Amino acid sequence: MKLDILAIGVHPDDVELGCSGTLIKEINRGKVAGIVDLTQGELGSRGTIETRYAEAAAAGRIIGAAVRENLKMRDGFFKNDEEHQLQLIRTIRKYQPDVVIGNILQDRHPDHGRAGHLISDACFLSGLRRIETVGDDGKPQEKWRPRYFLQYLQDWYHEPDFLIDISDVFEQRMESIKAYGTQFNSPSESDGPQTYISTPDFLESVIARARMLGKRIGVKYAEGFVTEKKLGLRNLDSLVMNET
Repeated sequence: MKLDILAIGVHPDDVELGCSGTLIKEINRGKVAGIVDLTQGELGSRGTIETRYAEAAAAGRIIGAAVRENLKMRDGFFKNDEEHQLQLIRTIRKYQPDVVIGNILQDRHPDHGRAGHLISDACFLSGLRRIETVGDDGKPQEKWRPRYFLQYLQDWYHEPDFLIDISDVFEQRMESIKAYGTQFNSPSESDGPQTYISTPDFLESVIARARMLGKRIGVKYAEGFVTEKKLGLRNLDSLVMNET
């Protein structure tokens, strides 16, 4: 399946927190988008592997993702090495996305930054024809390099290079996040010990950041992205006009 956009998260729920509003908007515009989770989030303090799979599937349906798969890398201990790069290269060549959106290169959780560098390296290496990989069908894969690798904001704040207005899909975005019932706003001790992301305060901070980013461009809610590659506009109509 050829994807226009491939969103990658090291943990199930990273994509929802980082770029689900943008994915929903692009899907509503007719783009085909998919999600790949690198790990099963098995080191998370709350829930189980099974509940995370169920929650991820529900969130993917809310977003409208055409496909969602899990590469089952080892949570907390995967490396940005040849083995993992080749695994991700095979996935990129499988879906041939024009745009990859993934973890930021530096964050509070070491998995986030390590995953960001892994994704960045795999996106580049996937375009080298002398790196040979075989697809699920047993046939050699063609080289493929996405046009852009965009990084979504996570725990630490980074000054975004650009902002996407998600005001019209914000409630749907929040529903995709709330699909992770064992992780967010869950007072039940049966799901595990309380953590800072399981309290109502965390979801309030998610909303507050979207409001803050939206204010920067004169809209109600926005998501921010960092890119190492300069972006170009075809014309000035692509700009969000801030009249305030």
